[in-house]
Amino acid sequence: MKISVQSLYNWYRSVIRNPKYRWWVILGTLLYFVSPFDIAPDFLPIVGQIDDVFLLTLLVTEVSGLVIEGFKARRGNIDAKTANSAEDATSKATVDVDAVSVK
Repeated sequence: MKISVQSLYNWYRSVIRNPKYRWWVILGTLLYFVSPFDIAPDFLPIVGQIDDVFLLTLLVTEVSGLVIEGFKARRGNIDAKTANSAEDATSKATVDVDAVSVK
């Protein structure tokens, strides 16, 4: 069985985009930072920090994605309420327009 890097990446992206798994990724990343165990020990000059930087990037990406989705959802609710109130206001008000001919 041969697994390509592209298929692994596609699977990972589909898992990450699922909101249920997004919370697991955030929780797992936080637990990894708190845990004394490390994939690459930090005393190794460059390799020790690579896994931490990767996971920090993953954590920031996921948390910012949640914040942006929450903002859009809240803004969508506000926009829907504003649109409904604007429709009510325009349906009650009449507008008088003078027509002008253009030559």
